[in-house]
Amino acid sequence: MNSHTVQDIIQQPGVAYAVSEQPSEMALVEMARKGITKKALVRIADLSDLSISEITKLLPVSLRTIQRYSDEDLLDRAVSEQALHIAEVLSHGTRVFSSIESLQRWLHSPLPALGHQTPVSFLDTGFGARMVTDLLGRIEHGVHS
Repeated sequence: MNSHTVQDIIQQPGVAYAVSEQPSEMALVEMARKGITKKALVRIADLSDLSISEITKLLPVSLRTIQRYSDEDLLDRAVSEQALHIAEVLSHGTRVFSSIESLQRWLHSPLPALGHQTPVSFLDTGFGARMVTDLLGRIEHGVHS
């Protein structure tokens, strides 16, 4: 499986960086400010093996609000920012695991390093997403967690 960049995951056109690279912090700030599309959120949900109902539990938005959006509607700043944190975790995870299925299995498995909670359950905050990203980094470098 090819690894995904955040750009690949959200399929957001018009951002000034190469698709083969991870976006800069500045590019992520601009994407969050502009908003990502509902279509991008659906892709993030699919890659994380979550339904729209499940992913909205990780975001500062209700399921009903998301259901009202069309695919090309832009989500607000707070929702977009949290969705981008999740996309960053997915991007890093696809570099660590050999298949999207392996990543999805890992995301939904209780881990001792996370107090026997699943990595996906931590993706509701930026701090939690950072903890999961750090754990992926330890796995990537062979550090037992």
